[in-house]
Amino acid sequence: MWYQKVIQIFKIRDLRNKILFILAIFALFRLMANIPIPGINAENLKDFFGQFQMFGLLNVFTGGALDNLSIVMLGLGPYITAVIIMQLLTMIFPQLERMYKEEGEAGRQKFNQYGRLLTVPLAALQSYGMLTLFQRQDVIGELSPTLLFTSIITVTAGALFLMWLGELISEKGIGNGVSLMIFAGIIADFPNNIRQMLVTWDPAQFPAYLLFFGMALLIIAGVVLINEGRRNIPVSYAKRVRGMKMYGGVSTYLPLNVNPAGVIPIIFALSLMLFPSMVANFLSGAGGTIGNIAQQIGAWFENPLVYGILYFFLVVLFTYFYTAVTFDPKAISGNLQKMGGFIPGIRPGQSTANFMYYILNRVLLVGALFLGSIAVMPSIVGGVTGVQVFSFLIGGTALLIVVSVVLETMRQIKAQLQMREYETF
Repeated sequence: MWYQKVIQIFKIRDLRNKILFILAIFALFRLMANIPIPGINAENLKDFFGQFQMFGLLNVFTGGALDNLSIVMLGLGPYITAVIIMQLLTMIFPQLERMYKEEGEAGRQKFNQYGRLLTVPLAALQSYGMLTLFQRQDVIGELSPTLLFTSIITVTAGALFLMWLGELISEKGIGNGVSLMIFAGIIADFPNNIRQMLVTWDPAQFPAYLLFFGMALLIIAGVVLINEGRRNIPVSYAKRVRGMKMYGGVSTYLPLNVNPAGVIPIIFALSLMLFPSMVANFLSGAGGTIGNIAQQIGAWFENPLVYGILYFFLVVLFTYFYTAVTFDPKAISGNLQKMGGFIPGIRPGQSTANFMYYILNRVLLVGALFLGSIAVMPSIVGGVTGVQVFSFLIGGTALLIVVSVVLETMRQIKAQLQMREYETF
């Protein structure tokens, strides 16, 4: 039973300490999300988020830190953007690709360090843009140059601090730190969303709410199905004699996930889509030709049809892209050959790598299309029912991330429990 697993988790001291440490980081994150920057006009702030629905989506991923205008209002957005840029650069610069894929753990740490350094200017630029936009919209009072500089430094430091907290969680080996921090932000905002739904309850929209909850169940079932789906590739090991013992001669399988990228494509796609919209909203008050172009771009991104199509294709694209960066069939083929393993009917070496590419591309197509479909499903239902589209989009995307992160975290906790059972045995 599930409660027996929970009891078992908290009986193991090391695992219990890791979980309590992560919960303490969540509490610290929520504390910082409620420390606002000075000079906020609460009424104008509420009107602003009602006018620009895109910022409501961004607010979901900061756990309400943005609509509070807190010191961590950027969330992990700058860090995620830096990671996307660095991984895109691996396709342009072979040196970066070799560093990430071929130089082992040391090369990967150096690559990650470049991503952290890139986060600093991105966070400073984004904080300046958002603070300037909020001043133009009278959300915050006019800031003096000194106060503006201090606010930029504070918000940038908050983004870097969240990045550090996320990496601390990753080091504990229980889930991905970035995903868990976004998960914590979404969960923290759920009670407020439920309260808002009850306050604005309209009996005429009951069929729409019913559709929403039915859609939520479909999303949960779909995410579980796609995350737990495997394509097992049979692997056999040749018999070999070492000393007086014989090894090998067994058959097993290599599990290939239908969606190896997990929830990362969703996070990448949303981060990339929010950036041009934020720039357009920032420049729309500049006036002249630039202001007109920015207003057109902003209106284009606010169009639900355009947004849904772009969102779908970005999710599919990032599913392939992230898998290509993190999953290397050549390396797996080489490791199998060194251990005396082979796929029946396939020659070891390059032929095995080509076969794995063939299987991966076809399995991944199903996973990518399914993930993209689930991501835009709330937008489609919102358009059919006539209910505000972005509220459904936020709810569906948030639910998608929550379910994926919970499944991945449960899988890693289960692996840690099994490892300790083997040690005891």
